[in-house]
Amino acid sequence: MKNMADKAGSRVSRRDFLKYSGIAAGAIILGVGGGETMATTKSVVAFFKTEDRKTGVASSISALDINPVKNKQVLIKPNFNTADLVPGSTHNDTLASLVEQMWRMGAKSVAIGERSYPPTKDVMEQKGVIPLLRKLDAKIINFDDLADKDWVEIRPKGSHWQKGFRVARPVLESECLVSTCCLKTHQYGGVFTMSMKLHVGVVPTTRNGYDYMRELHSSLHQRKMIAEINAPFKPALVVLDGIDAFVDGGPMTGKRAKGNVFLAGTDRVAIDAVGVAILKTLGSNDQIMKRRIFDQEQIARAAELGLGAMSPSAIEILPVDDQSGEYCARVQEMLSRG
Repeated sequence: MKNMADKAGSRVSRRDFLKYSGIAAGAIILGVGGGETMATTKSVVAFFKTEDRKTGVASSISALDINPVKNKQVLIKPNFNTADLVPGSTHNDTLASLVEQMWRMGAKSVAIGERSYPPTKDVMEQKGVIPLLRKLDAKIINFDDLADKDWVEIRPKGSHWQKGFRVARPVLESECLVSTCCLKTHQYGGVFTMSMKLHVGVVPTTRNGYDYMRELHSSLHQRKMIAEINAPFKPALVVLDGIDAFVDGGPMTGKRAKGNVFLAGTDRVAIDAVGVAILKTLGSNDQIMKRRIFDQEQIARAAELGLGAMSPSAIEILPVDDQSGEYCARVQEMLSRG
């Protein structure tokens, strides 16, 4: 990975602030992270019906017909909030398959970066991923161990964060960020936790005496704040493991259902919108079922910031094969209905 100590100081310069947050002249029109493109081009979400994680990873990514990782230093952000069984956290098979796929696609290096709710090292040890990643020649970046200067302060205009927030420098400076999330509801105010909520783990729990997670989880604007975390960076690839889902409860434990699907794409808003459509198709709680998808505050705020698709019509769900077609069509209809 890049030398994360190259830049001194924990607060960004004006130039870096503009780079990380996108609050430059015209950002409101263009959107942070590529809003203009999103407004004119449909976001493709590959949809693969499967019960096999290794095949799910490879087939969903291959269907996109892109290779953003070749000759890049890849940083993978998994869902290791806790060590609970999938979808409480990323399945080890999904993570291993994703690392292997990155190597097959020509990555220069592969690292895993995470900040968990309990100590991150403890979560990784409980999940048994440390020897697994070592065997796969993947570096571990434990965000708990980052120095103060490597938690970059972001103060975007119009944010619902009282004092702004901090983001792990390895995420901001990654040559190629790949995010892998689960399919589940969130009973503590998030409503759902997929690709955008995943990135709460790039913000510290506490830093310099301030408790960021307490502010987030006690705020009436929690879902908007989740979207705002995503503004300073953009994953090159997002992979959602929806073989197992929580349709109520979550994020650690909840009411289970079989989603039997993998999604892949480059647009976090589109991935989450399709994910919510799948939860609606499976039958979920009232917060999911009784609200239109693009009225969900995470999605609405992210669209407002220009982070991705602005409406269901801006999303194309691509069935990977014939077996995926009927299931994909039902989800597409649900997405279109909202």
